[in-house]
Amino acid sequence: MSLFMISIMSFVVTYMNIGWGEQTIEKWLSSFAIAWLAGFPLLYIFAPIFKKIIIQSLSK
Repeated sequence: MSLFMISIMSFVVTYMNIGWGEQTIEKWLSSFAIAWLAGFPLLYIFAPIFKKIIIQSLSK
């Protein structure tokens, strides 16, 4: 899930910032690597917390 979400978001942000050109793919892969290194651990930590909150709110 994190791989899919971060790859699309990093591409969109890269494209919005520099447009389409020779360096777009290179910049996107670079930003993807950085974003995934930050995003995956955050998802791993916060997903169970959010899941618990959602389950509690739906069971009320």
